[in-house]
Amino acid sequence: MSMLLAFDTATERMSVALAAHGRVWAVDAPGGATASATLIPTVLGLLADADVALNDLDAIAFGRGPGAFTGLRTACSVAQGLAFGAGKPVLPIDTLLAVAEDARAGADATTLWVAMDARMNEIYAAEYRFGAGRWQVLQAPMLVSPEALNQRWQDAPPQCVAGNALAAFGAQLMAPGAVLLPGAMPRAAALLPLAQAAWDAGAALDAALALPLYLRDKVALTSVERDAVRALKLSATATAGVAR
Repeated sequence: MSMLLAFDTATERMSVALAAHGRVWAVDAPGGATASATLIPTVLGLLADADVALNDLDAIAFGRGPGAFTGLRTACSVAQGLAFGAGKPVLPIDTLLAVAEDARAGADATTLWVAMDARMNEIYAAEYRFGAGRWQVLQAPMLVSPEALNQRWQDAPPQCVAGNALAAFGAQLMAPGAVLLPGAMPRAAALLPLAQAAWDAGAALDAALALPLYLRDKVALTSVERDAVRALKLSATATAGVAR
């Protein structure tokens, strides 16, 4: 098992996990607007608990989205900063795939849809199949309305649906007969096996390629957001340089 750090801040929850010495350390905490201030201290605390230095890691994995714009920028900036400072590669992982992996233990199905609340009466959705120890993407992450997703499901009823859109939209989503797992989230502990599979497949990337996956356009960052992202990346790089 490789030594991997993983985190996701695409939702209102911040999740961080570390695989090292045959064990997993994990922290789940409030995210959203607070993640930009708490992610780096949480990462450093987890590394300290495991007695692991950033330089000991093989790679840094992060949930690349889709998800909240600011949350994706936070995860991307911290991953880049830590990876640059420690001289490590990154492993961008689809956030919806992490939800699928989180749901897998409770899913009585080999094929499942992930549906996450995208706000503005829209849903981030994707379809996956698990078999022979690996995930296959049947429908890449997309941004859809509840009506459009219902139409897809009417034509091909899902076996299982996972994600917080089930609770957010309630009766607006119609998946009769499907196993419903509204509590499935992109937990970092679920990111770790996906990161390990990506590492084994040689999918690690240079830190400069730690880019978010946006499905909803935002024309530009505000000046405050640009300054926050720049400061976060510099802080992560400086932290990684000291931690080495």
